[in-house]
Amino acid sequence: MFSFPLLLLSLVTIADGSDRMIRLGGLFHIRDDLQELAFINAVEHSSRGVLSRRLVGQTRKVPEHNSFQVSQTVCDLMGTGVAGIFGPSSPESAIHVQSICDAKEIPHVEIKWNPYQKNKLRSLNIYPHPSSLSQALVDIVKAWKWKTFTIVYQSELELLQFDKVLKLSDSKEYMISVKQLGDGENYRDTLREVKNSGSNNIILDCPIDVLPEVLKQAQQVGLMVAEYSFIITNLDLHTIDLEFLQYGGTNITGFSMIDPHNPLVIETVKAWTGREAKNDRVLQVTPSTVRLDAALMNDAVWLFAKAARELHYAQNITMQPQDCNSRETWVFGSSINNYMKHTEIKGLTGLVKIHKEEGLRLDFTLHLSELTKDGLMKIGSWNTTQGLNLTRPHLTFTHVADEESLVNKTFVVIIAMSPPYSMLKEDSRQLSGNNRFEGFGVDLIQELSMMLGFNYTFIVQHDNDNGSLNKKTKKWSGMMKEIMEGRADLAITDLTITHDREGAVDFTMPFMTLGITILYKKPTAQPPSLFSFLSPFSNEVWVYMVAAYVGVSVTLFVMARISPYEWNNPYPCIEDPEELENQFSLKNSLWFTIGSLMQQGSDVAPIAVSTRMVAGIWWFFTLIMVSSYTANLAAFLTIESTSSPFRNVEDLANQKVIQYGAKKGGSTASFFQDSNYATYKKMWKYMQSNPDVFTSSNYEGLQRVLNENYAYLMESTSIEYLAERNCDITQIGGLLDSKGYGIAMRKNSTYRNALSTAVLQLQETGRLAQMKRKWWKEKRGGGACEDDEGGGEASELDLDNVGGVFVVLVCGVVMACVVTVCEVVWNISMIAKKEKVSFTSELVQEIKFAVKCHGSKKPVRKRESTADEVSEQLSTDNGNFDWFEGEAKKSSLH
Repeated sequence: MFSFPLLLLSLVTIADGSDRMIRLGGLFHIRDDLQELAFINAVEHSSRGVLSRRLVGQTRKVPEHNSFQVSQTVCDLMGTGVAGIFGPSSPESAIHVQSICDAKEIPHVEIKWNPYQKNKLRSLNIYPHPSSLSQALVDIVKAWKWKTFTIVYQSELELLQFDKVLKLSDSKEYMISVKQLGDGENYRDTLREVKNSGSNNIILDCPIDVLPEVLKQAQQVGLMVAEYSFIITNLDLHTIDLEFLQYGGTNITGFSMIDPHNPLVIETVKAWTGREAKNDRVLQVTPSTVRLDAALMNDAVWLFAKAARELHYAQNITMQPQDCNSRETWVFGSSINNYMKHTEIKGLTGLVKIHKEEGLRLDFTLHLSELTKDGLMKIGSWNTTQGLNLTRPHLTFTHVADEESLVNKTFVVIIAMSPPYSMLKEDSRQLSGNNRFEGFGVDLIQELSMMLGFNYTFIVQHDNDNGSLNKKTKKWSGMMKEIMEGRADLAITDLTITHDREGAVDFTMPFMTLGITILYKKPTAQPPSLFSFLSPFSNEVWVYMVAAYVGVSVTLFVMARISPYEWNNPYPCIEDPEELENQFSLKNSLWFTIGSLMQQGSDVAPIAVSTRMVAGIWWFFTLIMVSSYTANLAAFLTIESTSSPFRNVEDLANQKVIQYGAKKGGSTASFFQDSNYATYKKMWKYMQSNPDVFTSSNYEGLQRVLNENYAYLMESTSIEYLAERNCDITQIGGLLDSKGYGIAMRKNSTYRNALSTAVLQLQETGRLAQMKRKWWKEKRGGGACEDDEGGGEASELDLDNVGGVFVVLVCGVVMACVVTVCEVVWNISMIAKKEKVSFTSELVQEIKFAVKCHGSKKPVRKRESTADEVSEQLSTDNGNFDWFEGEAKKSSLH
């Protein structure tokens, strides 16, 4: 299977006594002392059965939230030649360990559920998988016939293990509420909500560290009494003191994977205690309080030891230090991993068996315990093959007061024809009874009927009057009157819960929250201005752009005059010109930069490095600015700017052109009538002095908005409904108040709590949201205006958006200036050396010419020759003449 050199190497390494050990690495956090003890003890005891090889444990403490340090520690362990790594317990750290072990093909065993775990070949997890735990919960809920219950959890990751439980809500048979505990130390508010919800069955899931405090606060708010039943999903429930709950009568059921009467558990705890005693430490652990993580660590080591022993029979295992920076892997890692997947042991947590493909623990046994006066007592077990096996039936408490039970009762429910709450069905057949009606309110009554078991008959309030109080006669009208005088038991429509109404009747908790706002025509498109092409940039950006244009042009002009490489011979045929010419005059500089900005270019091109740098950075600047301008201009052209005559209720109250009003006798009119706010009082006074602004229905208000210069004040939910079907209207401004719709009933009705609880359950399960989406956006023409909402207004780009481009431009120009200085200094130094003149004098001459800033021609300065130089030149010329004459004579003789 392996090459001969590798086998030879194996034989050599076995001969070394130090390599007869199989090293295992354990990673632990500061609080994992019992885990570490279990690891060391298991390594020592399990090594006795691995033939001639001895297991040696190496432990390291690692922080919980420092992945870099964890990775370094793993690499250090691999450098010692470990055959496997166990832990750590935090998922955030474990995912990094998993990645490294997978790359080096080192087996990695986890003992905590890790939601981030990937299906890697070298990573195993012996913690019971959440899918199996969720199935156990489903089996118990069904066995105990919990039709309504609440799940209380702390972490979103923990909620994942309730997947199968939550799917029960797909059936109308089950009503499930979900509540999340806060991150602080006060859980009473959430627990009070659970109590007020009316659900007596609770599934509680939270870490073992906070579980005692949660139970104590649950007792303080009155949940730990005989009326309530709890299932606590934490598998370490048996490790905490529950004496303060033993006599309250609460039905508390928990799970455990550890049987305290198992001889193996008793012997292991005895070994732990003895080891700690040798180190003068006292272990406060008994077989009844063994933590699951410590038991799983023990089982993980024993599983590895058995797999290594079986592999050793097949082939000689050799240890090999690993370097995290190399691509070399351990050849025996995959083999040990596969043997662990095909190996079974009986450990502290029962049968340990790993799924061959997933590397997870899907098969296991749970022990069910119930809290009694004598503590936790076993009442059954659950496993993946046989399911739930109860040795004693669960004792549940069911109490519903006779006067609160709605089963088989019949209610008269009054409704008003107010879409979408109540409407006549659109059907060609002749319908009768309750079948004639449909709508959000009709569906809500039907849902409550199915939950609580009552019957109902609809009657109609023909004048659509929800009911208002006459301040003079102190009498109510409309639906309120029907309820108070006993002709109807329940009233449901867009019926707002107000102070006056609550004084006359009872309401359930709100099934919908809303506020008063303004219905008006959609703002008309604003005609574009003459200078709308300037809109993409703010005024500040335009000013900076002009300044940048002028600044770069002047800088280019000055640099071109200073740089010696921009002065060229205008007549290339003349080798010794009298003057040089510069193409970058001030006009040309301005033309060059404006040509670049307009994306047109010019016939002028820079030559020197410095001027080319300025040109390049200016081109970059124009590229970004022109692209930004074009993109934002397209947005301004495609998105129409709208103009509304008013933006909020204050604007509406202060103008005199647009009429405004509300439904006569409705809660909206009462709001303005009773308000002490100056603006609202002013608006009520206007409505009173103009009675024609009141409407008899919301439909009339809609028609007046569409056909007149009129604004209608109404509830936001009704505006949402109308705006989904009429694309010419919209909501203007925010909400003026906050209130809710509720179901009205006679004062002191005994069934108020039952109805409120049912409404709350519908709200928490999302059923109310589904019903609203159905009747607002789907039925009866809903969703017609979803694509007509536009993308809002395009906003101009200001300096915050493009300021970085200006910074780059300035930095580039500054660098170009530095290069220009370098060019000048270098050129002058070369001239001074060649012409043997003073560097300073030459520099002064250049500066004097540059500061003149006019003229594009520069005379070539020629140094005058001295008398000695002239004499030397003449002698040289005479010598040349004599030589030429002699040569001529020689030629004539020949």
